[in-house]
Amino acid sequence: MTTQQYLVLHLTDATGTPLPPDEDRRMLESWVEEGDRAGALGSGSPVAGRDQAKSVSVRDGRTIITDGPFPEFKEWFAGYDLIEAESIEQAAQYMAGHPTAVAGRVLVLPVVRLPWEQD
Repeated sequence: MTTQQYLVLHLTDATGTPLPPDEDRRMLESWVEEGDRAGALGSGSPVAGRDQAKSVSVRDGRTIITDGPFPEFKEWFAGYDLIEAESIEQAAQYMAGHPTAVAGRVLVLPVVRLPWEQD
C-alpha cells in the first residue's frame, strides 16, 4: 500500500452551515478516531483569527508587512492538517467527515517534492 501525504487547508466563510458546539465537537472527535485507526493523521492545528495575522511580501528588495488579510478576503484560513491517503479521492472522502466541510470547506492538496529533489 503506497500512500501520499496531503495538506488540508480549512477555510471558513458565511456560506457554510453553522454547527452547534456539541455537534462540532462530536464530528471532530469521530473524525480524529477514524484517522487514528487508519494511520492517516499527521500534524494539524487551528490558527489564530485574522486580527492576529500578518501579510508579508517582498517587492523590489523591500519587505512589506501589513496587518491581516485584505478586507476583500472572503474566506478565512482556520487551520490545517497533514494526512496520509492512498489517493486524493480517499483523502477527500475522509475530509468529508470533518466539521469544516459542513461549516466552510476544505482544500486537499498533494504534497510534492521540489524539482531539484526529484530522483
